[in-house]
Amino acid sequence: MAFRSFEDLDVWKRGCGLAVFVYECLAANRDFGIRDQMQRSAVSIPSNIAEGHERSSKDFARFLTIAKGSSAELRTQAYIAAKVGIISIEQMNHIVDETKQLSRMMQALAKIAKSKTEN
Repeated sequence: MAFRSFEDLDVWKRGCGLAVFVYECLAANRDFGIRDQMQRSAVSIPSNIAEGHERSSKDFARFLTIAKGSSAELRTQAYIAAKVGIISIEQMNHIVDETKQLSRMMQALAKIAKSKTEN
């Protein structure tokens, strides 16, 4: 890839920022089930981006797909958490908007990584 390290990737930086946001939103929450699941999903996004980047281009594309799945998981959990009053609608909207943006970024990056394996 054209990037020297995963720390250079905007998608990784934004994924880390989202994970921090999720932790902050749920810091006082005592519903450990949804809290732990949302935190795991959020952390999984930048973690898979980083792990995949440290591998081959083919693996990078695969790990981006896994990270996209974690993004969809987090988005679903945010909808549920807002409906049951665990997070605010504003917090849900931020998580939903950011996961959608991250998914688009990861899709574009995966396409680039896949094209590198075909050439």
